[in-house]
Amino acid sequence: MSTRVFILPIWIRIWHWTNALLIIILSVSGASLHFADPELVLVPFALAARIHDLAGLALVAAYSFFAIANVVTGNWWQYVPKPEGFIKKCVRQVRFYAWGIFHGEIPPYPPTPKNNFNAMQQIVYWFIMYLVMPVLLITGVIFMWPDLAPKSVFGYDGLMPVAVLHYLAALVIVSFMFAHIYLGTTGHKISTHFKMMITGWHEH
Repeated sequence: MSTRVFILPIWIRIWHWTNALLIIILSVSGASLHFADPELVLVPFALAARIHDLAGLALVAAYSFFAIANVVTGNWWQYVPKPEGFIKKCVRQVRFYAWGIFHGEIPPYPPTPKNNFNAMQQIVYWFIMYLVMPVLLITGVIFMWPDLAPKSVFGYDGLMPVAVLHYLAALVIVSFMFAHIYLGTTGHKISTHFKMMITGWHEH
């Protein structure tokens, strides 16, 4: 018999799906800009650039809302790895992802209202949301207003390191997105985690 517990308020769910849609739009338009080959067009270059800029600004707004709401509601604490037993918890969680999940084992640390994330999720989500995302957004804004970039860095054009950082951050975000979608299928049922992001209720 499954147990239901409410863990996700509506503002997190709305932000999550908004963020997901914008990341997908940015991924497709960004790939179109990066691989601007006439024979491999995903979206026409001019349109892709416009869409990428607008979606990027929307992502800045969404992230700003996320950061402020996390502080106001105290939800930021969910993303902070707790030192007590952290390594042991990570080892148990890695074992579950690598072995137990394929053998019907119960998750060692199911979500609760006070702890939405297990230890592995905390460190990964903290890395993504508080390190990689700011790099992605800041470098993206600099690309939109290139005068913000330094004239040169180590003798190279100032936009070069901005481009490299933006591209690397984007690769990390896209890789995380695919891993996130996969792990979303590993709940009590394939649809459990996706349903949770709609209703706010977790079943385990």
